[in-house]
Parts: sequence; structure tokens; C-alpha cells
Amino acid sequence: MKVFVTGATGHVGSVVVEELKRAGHEVTGLARSDANEEALAKLGAKAHRGSLDDVESLRAGAASADGVIHCAFNHEDFTRFAENAAAEKRAIDALGAALEGSHRPLVISSGVALLAPGKLATEETMRPADLPFPRDPETSAFACASRGVRVTAVRLSPTTHGRGDKHGFVPSIIRAAREHGVSVYVGEGANTWPAVHRLDAAVLYRLALENGVAGRRYHAVAEEGVPFKDIATLIGDRLKIPTESRTAEQAKAHFGVFAMFAMIDQRASSERTRRELGWEPKQPGLLEDIAKNYLG
Repeated sequence: MKVFVTGATGHVGSVVVEELKRAGHEVTGLARSDANEEALAKLGAKAHRGSLDDVESLRAGAASADGVIHCAFNHEDFTRFAENAAAEKRAIDALGAALEGSHRPLVISSGVALLAPGKLATEETMRPADLPFPRDPETSAFACASRGVRVTAVRLSPTTHGRGDKHGFVPSIIRAAREHGVSVYVGEGANTWPAVHRLDAAVLYRLALENGVAGRRYHAVAEEGVPFKDIATLIGDRLKIPTESRTAEQAKAHFGVFAMFAMIDQRASSERTRRELGWEPKQPGLLEDIAKNYLG
């Protein structure tokens, strides 16, 4: 299958490309720079020059493919999250338009983080209608389904961890701890984050592309919920700094714009995903990975 991948040189997208190549697919990745083109060449993939803001390049890339996997999102600047979410919506609309009427697969990236705070989210759990959060790729993508596109969503865990992670949730926590000389959790620290290793997530993207059922949401969740206090304590111990509780208001001063993510309290199941697609995570868990690859 000829597969067009956005975000193909990113933390998750690069290993998706590697997984697709191992499975025998021909991969073309979106490249916004010469450096991206060089990175794709090292991965054994072709480069299609463009960006998320260049909708014509997105349409052209998707039109020439048998299927599309959308992994791109700007995680580098949380202060522009709403703008980045708007850019992603335009990108998904463009990809869907290129695939319209073809019944070719479009696999998009979403998340489990805010589906059902304090409860267990399953693949059937839908985004709350009143959620005050600007990013909503599922609504954009599934709107394409009625126009003859085989849409599925891979819902990533709040932390999709692994070697090379520079802009994810864990690096943000570590940077704040180093800056302030203290590792912080909020309240009792009982809030939990689902987690998945990026290599396991990459396998799920491939399975969703090859065998995903139209309209399905699949959960890239290896661990249903890791207590935030355990994460903060590990970071404090490894950095040899105190681990302390803060109020929600104090956490804003410590984490900055990342504070809302630090307070995520979500558990998520991947039972149906595993059953339907035969997906079985095999990589190290979050705490083991933090100790080895983030603080080792």
C-alpha cells in the first residue's frame, strides 16, 4: 500500500514510518524542510514537500496515496495551542477532501486525556459536548466518513513516551522540576495518566490502517492510569530534589501553561482495541522508561 504520513519525522510519526516500512508498505512523508527530507531518506521513505498550513500540498499528497495516516501536530509551543488546533482542523479537512468518494483509509490522531475525567474511558466514550478544549480532530475527521472516506482514529495516551521525546508531557514536567528545584504533584497526586510507548503506538497505527473498521476509535493505551505522584516522585528522586505537593493555583506558577495537563485525571481502557485488532503492547512501561531514557 502507498501510504502518505503527516508528522512523519516527529516523535510518533517517525516510528510509524518505520513500522509501515517493516510491513512492506511504500511510505511518503510530509516534509517542510531539507532536514525533514534528509530524515525521511534515512527512514527509507519518500518526501513530499509541504506543511500543515499548505492545504494544497496536503491534498496532493493524500490524492496520490492508497491511505493516509495523520500524525502531525505542533506540540512545541503550548501557548499557541488554539492556533495549532485550528491549523490541524484545516489539514484534516484537506486530507479528507482528497480522499472523498474513494473509501481509502484515513487514520487520524486523537487522545484519551479529557474524555471522562475521574472515570474509565473506553473506545465508546465520546468527547463531552461542552468540553472547553480547542483541539477536536475526531469531529473534523468523522465528518469525512459520510463522503466516502474510511475514517478511524487512534486515541493516544496523554504520554506517548520513548527515546527522543523532547516536547511531550514528561519532558515538560522534568524541565519544570529542574527550573524550580522541586518536583511537583497537585493535591494528593492521585490523578492518573494513561500511557503507551511510542513503538507500541506505531504498531496500532499500522493495524488501524490495514484492518481498522470504518468509524472506529482505537485506544493506544498500554497502562490504564499511572498516578501522577509516582511520576513526580521518580523525577524528584532521580534529580535529587524534593518532591512536594502544590495547590492547583500554585501548580500554575510551577508548570505555567502546562498546568492543566499536569492535573489530568483520566483512566482509559484498550480492551476492545486489543480484541478487535490483536494489538498487544510489548514495550517498557512509563516509569521504567522515564528512569532509563529520560533521567538515565
